[in-house]
Amino acid sequence: MLLPDCTLFPHGGLPLHIFEPRYRMMLADSLQGTCFFAIGRLLGKETDDLSRCAAPLGTMGLVRASRELDDGTSNLLLHGVIRVKFMDWLDSPYPKARILPVPSIFEPESQSNAALAALHEASDQVTRSLPAEVREALINMTQQIDDPSILADVMAQQFLHDPDERQDLLEMESAAARVAWICKKFESQA
Repeated sequence: MLLPDCTLFPHGGLPLHIFEPRYRMMLADSLQGTCFFAIGRLLGKETDDLSRCAAPLGTMGLVRASRELDDGTSNLLLHGVIRVKFMDWLDSPYPKARILPVPSIFEPESQSNAALAALHEASDQVTRSLPAEVREALINMTQQIDDPSILADVMAQQFLHDPDERQDLLEMESAAARVAWICKKFESQA
């Protein structure tokens, strides 16, 4: 599914309202199969050559909940699972591509604890203006995450709003570079 100014990160959630006939067909196919489909960012106006108007990387998502409405549209929650590279666009009534999974592994592993500490500090900075009970809930949730690449994606999904920055971050190959970028960005917002 190609959407303008929309980037889903692994471990993030995206509520969607599916109303276009082609995406209603895509959702039906997904729900009859694996319950997975990918979200890609549409760059400008959609053309027949999707390789020219779609970002090269997106995120494969799992349909966590879906409710079809009386008018045939659906509301759903998509949970990001893994980055994917769109390899070849296929002939289909809706955007469909061959994909290549792009795993996110934080290296060097010996710096994981320092990266987690830096991300927690950046999270503290970016959430300072939130009500105490919301901050506490976020702290409790993020303290359970022991992988810096996962925590970076969770933070990006929740607190990064600029569509271009989101896509640039999604496409960064190095998880360590993503962690450093997020820490610098969020600490500068304090």
